[in-house]
Amino acid sequence: MNHREQRQEPDNLLIAQELEELEADLQHLKQRLGQVQADKEQKAQWQQELQNLQQNREQTPEIKADITRIKEQLEAIEINLESQLISWNSIKKPFWQAVRFGGLGVIMGWLLKSWVG
Repeated sequence: MNHREQRQEPDNLLIAQELEELEADLQHLKQRLGQVQADKEQKAQWQQELQNLQQNREQTPEIKADITRIKEQLEAIEINLESQLISWNSIKKPFWQAVRFGGLGVIMGWLLKSWVG
């Protein structure tokens, strides 16, 4: 086995690992999209029911309790919709790439400035 073949094996393993991570991220994103769509549908249904109850002229204690319950459900759905839109895992890789390449750019700038000036 020559040096080139030895180097290709770790590269292939790294590519396979990155591909598996990408597939897992894609699966998670598909699941999240399905959850968001279901939550949006549920939110629309709750809003319609809330509107119907609020238009009712008789505000009995039962109707007021239903209105309160629906408002709580809507708040829970809103929190669920907002909770996972941005997570550390989704920004971790771009963040560290920006740190790495930004830092590299600063160092290169200092070197060029000292070399030129």
